[in-house]
Amino acid sequence: MLLTFLVMMVLAGCESKEETNALSFVKVTTDHKENPLAIENKKPQFSWVVNVDGFNRSQTAYHILVATSEELLNESEADSWNSNKVESTSSTFVDYQGSALQPTQTYYWKVKIWDENGRPSDWSEVQQFTMGLMDESQWGNAKWITLNKDTRTSQYRFRDYKTGKMDKSTPVAGFAASYFRKEVDLQKDVENAEAYICGLGYYELYLNGEKVGDHVLDPAPSNYDKQAYYVKYDITDEVKSGENAFGIIMGNGFYGQNISWKNDPESERDLAYGPPTVKLMIKVTYADGSKENIVTDASWKESTGPIVFNNIYGGDTYDARYEINGWNTVGYDDASWGRPKEVTPVVGKLSAQQISPIKKLQEFEPQKVFKGADGEWIVDFGQNIAGWVKLNVSEKEGQLIEVTTTEALLTDGSDIFQGSTGGGANGMPQIYKYVCKGNDKESWEPKFSYHGFRYAKVKGVSKQPDAEMIKAVLVATDVEETGSFNSSEELFNKMHSISKWTIQDNLHGIPEDCPHREKCGWLGDAHAFAEYALYNYDMYDFYKKYMEDIRTQMRPTAGTNDPDIMFQVPTMIAPGKRTSTYAKIDWGVATMYLPWYNYVYYGDDAIIMEYYNEMKNLTDFYLNFKGENGIMQDGMGDWCPPLWDRRLNPSAMETDPIISANAYFYDVLGIMEKFAEMNGDSEYAAQMQLEKEALKKAFNAEYLKPITGTEHKWYLSQTATVQALQFGMVPEDELEKVVNGLAHDIVVVKGGHHSTGIHGNRYIYTVLAANGKADLAHEILTTPDFPSQTYVMNSGFTTWPERQFVWEEMEGPTNSLNHPMHSGFAAYFYESLGGIKSSKNNPGYKEFTVTPQFPTQIEHIDVSVPTPYGTIKNKWVNENGNVTMELEVPFNTTALFPFKDINKNSIQINNTSWKDYQDESLDKVKLGSGKYTITFKL
Repeated sequence: MLLTFLVMMVLAGCESKEETNALSFVKVTTDHKENPLAIENKKPQFSWVVNVDGFNRSQTAYHILVATSEELLNESEADSWNSNKVESTSSTFVDYQGSALQPTQTYYWKVKIWDENGRPSDWSEVQQFTMGLMDESQWGNAKWITLNKDTRTSQYRFRDYKTGKMDKSTPVAGFAASYFRKEVDLQKDVENAEAYICGLGYYELYLNGEKVGDHVLDPAPSNYDKQAYYVKYDITDEVKSGENAFGIIMGNGFYGQNISWKNDPESERDLAYGPPTVKLMIKVTYADGSKENIVTDASWKESTGPIVFNNIYGGDTYDARYEINGWNTVGYDDASWGRPKEVTPVVGKLSAQQISPIKKLQEFEPQKVFKGADGEWIVDFGQNIAGWVKLNVSEKEGQLIEVTTTEALLTDGSDIFQGSTGGGANGMPQIYKYVCKGNDKESWEPKFSYHGFRYAKVKGVSKQPDAEMIKAVLVATDVEETGSFNSSEELFNKMHSISKWTIQDNLHGIPEDCPHREKCGWLGDAHAFAEYALYNYDMYDFYKKYMEDIRTQMRPTAGTNDPDIMFQVPTMIAPGKRTSTYAKIDWGVATMYLPWYNYVYYGDDAIIMEYYNEMKNLTDFYLNFKGENGIMQDGMGDWCPPLWDRRLNPSAMETDPIISANAYFYDVLGIMEKFAEMNGDSEYAAQMQLEKEALKKAFNAEYLKPITGTEHKWYLSQTATVQALQFGMVPEDELEKVVNGLAHDIVVVKGGHHSTGIHGNRYIYTVLAANGKADLAHEILTTPDFPSQTYVMNSGFTTWPERQFVWEEMEGPTNSLNHPMHSGFAAYFYESLGGIKSSKNNPGYKEFTVTPQFPTQIEHIDVSVPTPYGTIKNKWVNENGNVTMELEVPFNTTALFPFKDINKNSIQINNTSWKDYQDESLDKVKLGSGKYTITFKL
């Protein structure tokens, strides 16, 4: 009995240890998505996140199976791909290498891995992915249809259009919102039904009276004539045997936007691609195996309806007296409806949309309601958002309700201040209009426009607005928030919140400059806030899509030094027909930075391979600006520094645009050297190295200057000095003088303030912290005086304004009050205070450094950073120079912890000397996966 008991105890102990060491899959993805409905990558990429206890845990091999059915998903029958056991540490973006994948086919897959000791995991749960249509022929007989006849008669179908150069306004109607319907009889039992829809403009799809899906403002905007996107829905549960009614409403979106910006010198004369147009295909598979396609064509019916005006800038007008009750249900009498027109719009490529859709994300109730100077009600929702209002009203028939949305009040608080939302630039103020039908309670929210606003002036209601009558709805691309930051400095926590709000408000299928006046994807703005966005959100697909926008925006442009050479160059804005000029260097470098960031933060090199030729061509275009002094004679400028105004105060931009542009270009030359090496282009890599060395020499010869009356040096402005330090342009023997020169200008000359625009502000706090000035970085940010971030917050803003003005001296806050280019600085919270940065040689956080900075004013920091391997967490507490840091390193990754500015002999890791982890001669410790408590003295 005793022997039996001992054997059982040993076995139980072994089983317990095996459970502790078990490898468990927590997330398994195809092309960075879980069980995607429609992908078109012919070589999908597989990734997996594993959770496991213990330390230094890693993967040494994987085995992937892919099959056309779950029944075949085994090692002997997998009919698409059996990788067999592959000795590899790769657990992200593993390329499919099986047989050719077929359109609309669903595939099933699973993976198992082996750990550092050669022990296998169980197979993951079965995953699946479905291929999209993949080419135009798969659309079969589906036709593009558009409204044949505009039958709007409502007196409210017009809006006034007037820009600053017009003497008087003119009434405009825009393209009509169109309603299409079709009833079909499915005479067999339905096994599966899938909808594929592409709206040129925004669509809403209905089936048997109910909206399909929860997307709004779909699909994402693009250069429609070169690239448009379709969306797939699984409607198996919604469709039924027998009669079914399909309905589509089409709005203008950006495709049919033929009103705003027409008199703008930076826009094409006709900003519309055409009237809203749609193509739909329903693929039905019956229980008996037979199949049928239902498609749009001239047999459908068309009408106009209660949406009597829609413009992406101006807003929607809804006349409820023209509602068409039951129009999208079975049995509706459509005898009076017309037939749509079949058309052939110019669409270069039609692809499945991969980015997250735009959705309604949050509702806001009124925080304050008061009467303005004119006696009309004003509602304050407490937060500057992008989206629309939602109404519940009871008024008489024909009563017009107007909701004017704005970002701000007059400085004295007496009324709304329209500023950037008043239509002065684009010609159309933000207004939602609703005309009542007069039957009890009426509920409405817009479909085809979104505004940037915090306040709403409500006209035409008979009682004071409350939460029952009106709400604000946040509408934006539904990117997953994955990172987090918290600190003992509440001002930093608030800055972090404002920075996130300013980004979220400006994601609508593209990274916008603002959600009201322009709604444009300015390239310089996009790269200014990209890294902070990547710390907080899953932006993988978003930036891949935006790179396609940049590529399709490129156009032939002559070289400067060699005008006979034509280069393919993007414009300042992408996508769309509001273009501005060719992309100046400091804006155009987004073409290289966004693939670089996607590579560094996610570890996927596919984007670099795909866009390499475009990036190389653009680099050569910028090299063609080289002057006799070795400096590229091009640049847009350090946009929006304190007190700067392009017309009224241009000298406030203290950095010559050419200087800041060349600093960026130096960094990009190094990136292009890396890209060339990755693409096997050794000749170009060597050229980039030479160009980089030459530019550094020329840059220092031209711009590194002594500061009179001191022993310091700088590059003639805060921004240029910050960039030179950030990008490694400062000669080693001049480093201390330049750091002190920057601090001198901040403290002595500027009284403890920054004077940077978006180029300098992105890096100034990170650079100061990295060069022994962490306390100064904190002081600049938290001083309450103009122009600090704290000053902006104290002025009542809940998003970052475009300009840096003394707000209390103005009638009202002019220009945009919601510009994410100013969120870029907040990457400092993660890369400096949290200290987490991915290795550039082992990207995607396969290897990462942990080098937090410790301002004396801050007691604790807590950050989490999303990675393709899992979440990195770092939490530290500083008690009078005694630091306790709790670090979590994901499975299959390595953390490097340098000993910079730390008492090396004081370091303990999990209550043991750091020497137990690393050779004493080294200046850093390498930590594998696991949870660590690290203590040390500063």
